[in-house]
Amino acid sequence: MNRERWDWKFPEGFPKKHQLLVVLLVGILLVIIAIPTPKPGESLEKEGTSEADDRKTTDLDTYRETMERELEDILKRTEGVGKVRVMITFRTSAEKVVEKDLEKSESARREETVFEDTAQGAHTPYVRKEVHPQVEGVLVSAAGGDDAVVRKEITEAVQALFGIETHKIKIMKQSDSKKEGSF
Repeated sequence: MNRERWDWKFPEGFPKKHQLLVVLLVGILLVIIAIPTPKPGESLEKEGTSEADDRKTTDLDTYRETMERELEDILKRTEGVGKVRVMITFRTSAEKVVEKDLEKSESARREETVFEDTAQGAHTPYVRKEVHPQVEGVLVSAAGGDDAVVRKEITEAVQALFGIETHKIKIMKQSDSKKEGSF
C-alpha cells in the first residue's frame, strides 16, 4: 500500500486540524446558545400550575365578561341610559362540588371521591354541581347617569339580577369625550 496517498496535508497557510476542530466546536456552541429556552423559573412555574388552575381563571374571566356584556346590552336598550359600560367584581370564584361516597361503620366514617372515565380515557372527579361566583359589586358608567330616574332603574335592575345591596352598586355619569378633549 502506498502510505503517502492517505497522509493528506493542508496547504501552506491553511489552519491546522486542531484549529479547525476548535472552530467547529465554537460554531456548535453558538448554535446551542441561540436555541430559545424558557426564562429561568418560567418552566418550573408552568409545571407547578395545573391546567385546571389556568382553566379556572379563564372560566372566571369569561363568565365575568359575559355577564358584563349582557348587562350592558340590556341597559343600553333602556330608555334614558344611552351609552353604557359595566364592571362586575366577584366575592368568590366558581366552585365545583364533587360527588362523594360515604361509608359509615360503627367506629369510623369514610368519604371517597367518585371518579368518572371520559371517552379520552381520563379519570376525573364526578362534578355534581357547579356554583357560580358571588357578585361583590357593580359599577355602571352611563351617559344618562345624572338622571335620578335612570339611576333608580339601573339600581333596581342590578339588584334584581345579582341580589346585591344598593350600597354595592355605583352609577356614574359617563363623560362626554368631545368636551373633555379625549384622544
